[in-house]
Amino acid sequence: MLKAVGQALFSTGLQNPKFIVVEKKAEDYEIRTYHACKWVSTTVSGTQMDASISTGFRRLFNYIQGNNQNKVKVEMTAPVSSLVEPGEGPACESRFTVSFYLPEEHQASPPEPSSPEVFVEQRKEFTAYVRTYSGFSNENMKREELLKLLESLQRDSMPYVDKPYYVAGYDSPFKLTNRRNEVWVLKKDGEQK
Repeated sequence: MLKAVGQALFSTGLQNPKFIVVEKKAEDYEIRTYHACKWVSTTVSGTQMDASISTGFRRLFNYIQGNNQNKVKVEMTAPVSSLVEPGEGPACESRFTVSFYLPEEHQASPPEPSSPEVFVEQRKEFTAYVRTYSGFSNENMKREELLKLLESLQRDSMPYVDKPYYVAGYDSPFKLTNRRNEVWVLKKDGEQK
């Protein structure tokens, strides 16, 4: 009980996907390689990022609360990552694939989702440029931090994929201080287009 309260209020003790820091670039960003692993995900289309991510979060929260084929409760993890596939123009619908990392004990055999809107995703190993920032993140902050990261990558002549990109949040809405948010831009290499 105390562990659950602590996790909700302070987001401590949550499992995170494993990664290696390849390089830290000044204070701007770091380069991380994430290991291949499974995530539970859902895709939402909409014109507002925060509302779409919130809808996705609720679907996934139902899954970890036992709304799955096995009726198994799954521990909360961090971060909540969202793959953002921007629409073709202003006020166009974008696609948001919201994901929870599956804890180690469920990596080999994740509980099968009950909802047709929820699926288990096997992410391959990938390398991303990651910019970390604090505060209560919102759509404008995410966009501003993404632009700062892209400026840093251009300054350093780093090869990157401009879209899609990820936004990630590590903290419960009840955590008031020392909040952690990130934007991830995929590194461009020979395999990615």
